[in-house]
Amino acid sequence: MREDVENLDIRDVTANWVNAAVLQHQIDERIKALADLSHTPLFFGRLDYLHAPGADKAEGAEGERFYIGRRHVHDAEGDPMVIDWRAPVSQPFYRASKKDPMDVGLRRRFGYTAGDLTAYEDEHLSDPSEAAGTSKLLQQEIERPRVGPMRDIVATIQPEQDEIVRSGLAGSVCVQGGPGTGKTAVGLHRVAYLLYAHRERLARTGTLVIGPNKSFLHYIEQVLPALGELEVKQATVDDLVAHVEVRGTDDATAAVVKGDARMAEVLRRAVRSHVTLPTEGVVVVRGSRRWRVPAYELETIVAELLDRDIRYGAAREALPQRIAHAVLVQMERSGEAPDDRVQDAVARNTAVKAAVKAIWPPVDPAKLVLRLLTDADFLAVHAEGLLGEDERKEILWPRPVRSVKSAKWSAADAVLIDEATDLVQRTHSLGHVVLDEAQDLSPMQYRAVGRRCTTGSATVLGDLAQGTTPWATRSWDEALAHLGKGEAVIEELTAGFRVPTDVIAYASRLLPHIAPGLTPVASVRENPGFFEVRPTTADEQVVSACEELLRNEGSIGLIAADARIPALAEALSAAGLTYLGPGEETTAQTRLTLVPASLAKGLEYDYVVLDEPQAVVDGEPDERTGLRRLYVALTRAVSGLLVTHAAPLPEQLT
Repeated sequence: MREDVENLDIRDVTANWVNAAVLQHQIDERIKALADLSHTPLFFGRLDYLHAPGADKAEGAEGERFYIGRRHVHDAEGDPMVIDWRAPVSQPFYRASKKDPMDVGLRRRFGYTAGDLTAYEDEHLSDPSEAAGTSKLLQQEIERPRVGPMRDIVATIQPEQDEIVRSGLAGSVCVQGGPGTGKTAVGLHRVAYLLYAHRERLARTGTLVIGPNKSFLHYIEQVLPALGELEVKQATVDDLVAHVEVRGTDDATAAVVKGDARMAEVLRRAVRSHVTLPTEGVVVVRGSRRWRVPAYELETIVAELLDRDIRYGAAREALPQRIAHAVLVQMERSGEAPDDRVQDAVARNTAVKAAVKAIWPPVDPAKLVLRLLTDADFLAVHAEGLLGEDERKEILWPRPVRSVKSAKWSAADAVLIDEATDLVQRTHSLGHVVLDEAQDLSPMQYRAVGRRCTTGSATVLGDLAQGTTPWATRSWDEALAHLGKGEAVIEELTAGFRVPTDVIAYASRLLPHIAPGLTPVASVRENPGFFEVRPTTADEQVVSACEELLRNEGSIGLIAADARIPALAEALSAAGLTYLGPGEETTAQTRLTLVPASLAKGLEYDYVVLDEPQAVVDGEPDERTGLRRLYVALTRAVSGLLVTHAAPLPEQLT
């Protein structure tokens, strides 16, 4: 298929050089999409239907066989050899069962090692004499070591995951899933499915995956290409609101106030306060005639625009046209026949421009937020009845700032500027947005994401138990309301595919203290995994634990409180152990990653050494947030966890 595209001759099929350039670009993109991916086989399953799909199921009708893979593959004659996993005919591969065989006689799974076909396994779904059993290949695929970036789960999607993946584009979905339930992979596969089912529409409107940090985005960036999708953009929330350079930080209390949804109304009031009701009329001179729009008529026009509650900038653009229309009405009454060109000319008249500037002046969002954060009286007026005096004091800057450029903006300030920017000019909306690790967003950050999909849909992924910010989400209903997707369906994934039984059981001891009411994850892995809690007295013993686990196959993560990272880095270097930073891809030579606890979320390693759990808890502003951070760190292991500690363990784990 790739060679066919490479051999296309387009010299005589384009009308001009522009068409030729566009067509060549499309050909290049097609070649890129058809690239071979190392260790990624083209097919992983087979379905033998009892009857051809869509055909009459009369007795004697012949069945049909389909190979299921990551993309459509056809032969030289154009006949399909592999069917895309997203096609409707592939759905029974994920959902068919002995109870509901979906007209499938045989489902075959293929096993691979380093891209080579090494095994296969058959299920005769329509044969009543064959008992239902657990797929050994599926279990091996779930439990095999993780080396390198996050992999796709397309060969192992479970029925409850497939329902989420294939849900329609029109509706938004929120997925609550504990560690290792595959929620991130489900979200990415949902994007791939939607691009397959609604490609033309999403090509126009766009898709976006939003992750918590750059390390996480790097970790997942190879999943979508493996599914045949190359055009999905990725970003963090900070990327979306990067109107100013972020050089400062807020303490937890100030960040919570700035992230509160009440700030949206404070900003709305501040923006609208720039509108001044006119006290004088406008006189427009055209030739020898003078046309006057009195102050009371201008006031009516302004009041109507304010009542419509449209964007500040849109109303400002409409105001001169509304004034011009009032002049045209007078012209028509006097017997003239003005047209649209005359109205446009009046709207550009110097007197009209001066009136608009006085009544509805331009607003710079960054300057507006700067004034709110530095002018106590201005903030007090617009936060009246919304923020208390103590809250206002928390967000006010202690010293005046000369300009927007010299200000040391924080991440929360940038979100406020984004809100103000949207009040002035509408934010562009995409067709679909996937928001991962959503539990850590503030209400104002939810609003920032929601603005990017006002006319589209969203897939929200997260785990309330892993909320590690002081403003972490308390409930999905509340979060979805801030996002503007209150109608979204909330699904819960409770089957754990990544974390071994003994490890998730140990971590779940924290759930009553950090997220009471959540269902603990139940591991479906047959292998209980390696788990040990080991007292230590020196950093050298932590290094020894890493060396011990490096004797196993797969990746190793050494996770520690942020404050402990420099000491452990020094100890690893002294022992001659090379290591990577979070998000960097492991290699056969370097399989150890040193991970600050603050960056561990979303990452996974075959074996994890968790250093000093109490230090992880103490590194956060409050105990609940610290215990949630510890829960995240405890659940990064795929095959085994070794907890090392010199200080006593948190009482919640004992």
